[in-house]
Amino acid sequence: MTINHTVTERFLKYVKIDTQSDPTSETCPSTEKQKDLGKVLVQELLQMGISDAHMDEYGYVYATIPSTTSKKVPVICFCSHMDTSPDCSGKNVNPQIQTKYDGKDIVLLNDRMQVIRVTEHPSLLKQIGNDIITTDGTTLLGADNKAGVAEIMDAANHLMLNPEIKHGVIKILFTPDEEIGRGAEKADIKKLGADYGYTIDGEELGHIENETFSADGVTVNIHGVSTHPGFAKDKMESAIKIASEIIASLPKDKMSPESTEKKEPFVHPVSISGGIEETTVQFIIRAFDEENLKIQETYLKELTEKIIAKYPKSSFDFIVKEQYRNMKQVLDKNPEIVTNALEAIKRAGIEPVLSSIRGGTDGSRFSYMGLPCPNIFAGEHAFHSKLEWVSIQDMQKAVATIVHLCMIWEEKSTN
Repeated sequence: MTINHTVTERFLKYVKIDTQSDPTSETCPSTEKQKDLGKVLVQELLQMGISDAHMDEYGYVYATIPSTTSKKVPVICFCSHMDTSPDCSGKNVNPQIQTKYDGKDIVLLNDRMQVIRVTEHPSLLKQIGNDIITTDGTTLLGADNKAGVAEIMDAANHLMLNPEIKHGVIKILFTPDEEIGRGAEKADIKKLGADYGYTIDGEELGHIENETFSADGVTVNIHGVSTHPGFAKDKMESAIKIASEIIASLPKDKMSPESTEKKEPFVHPVSISGGIEETTVQFIIRAFDEENLKIQETYLKELTEKIIAKYPKSSFDFIVKEQYRNMKQVLDKNPEIVTNALEAIKRAGIEPVLSSIRGGTDGSRFSYMGLPCPNIFAGEHAFHSKLEWVSIQDMQKAVATIVHLCMIWEEKSTN
């Protein structure tokens, strides 16, 4: 299959639009500038001939590629998120193309202290001879997830230009605010009308992820006792110090992101704020199954109780909020979703790899909203950092995978 790719041009255009999301905002989208990209995407989809393309008030972009077959085929959705991480600036992105990569460390143009080292990014060794897009060292790139957005757009363009390709109804969904955990919040799954979905938001070439963490957030509010520090002996119980003691008492060699890998769970403090009288600590709890999730939460609560017991006038609130669940529990009930994706990756000329992700995607939430949704590679690497990079050839392979996947669903459907 030959595709006249537009993915590189689209990607370079999209990354220059600042779409950074904001976890402190209560609006949806969290930043209005995310809609700047949404407007561009809608216009491009309409130009392709996709007549129902539109963006809703929350910044979600919806579009439908009509069926080209008489068969009854499940409606398939491809989804990527438009926002970039708040961890690193996404303003004035200046992408650089390293043509015919030679296997050496890449020193970034405008901050030569920023170096993509092969020893730290061994996936680069698989890219020798390929073309690598990087930042100039002053911002993130935005391949997470504008690579996925560009790949879906390129695949849509190819399908619209080649109506002889047989496929069922294809839905497109671009979401805001995935990077701050809200990508699925305002998605209208009923309006979308898809049976199954695929997020295009994975890393390594050929990988499909059918398993994520299950995730909860825990808020610990410490209520201490404040008094004038000059007269505080035997009276003051500082909430700041109590919270600090809880954090300092967490294990150093296990149960933390920096000490775990593969399917090991963790407890991770992500923010602390407040004063002597009241201090709040936000934690994220991660595990691949709910039993281990509860074990981590019980450990944290018992540790908090143990520390608080030293301070008889103080108290605490322990609030658990569900964030998302391991999508594998849903996907295992619909094995053809993953099987067809593995076949599509093979047809694109890649050896498929089924893997787990130590994180979550929009697909984690969608799977429990009625849209079973694994995650397919987009080719993004070192995301959320100034060292972010993506291979043009990997993006093209992702486009081919999407197109083949549309064809496979049609082939395997009956009249």
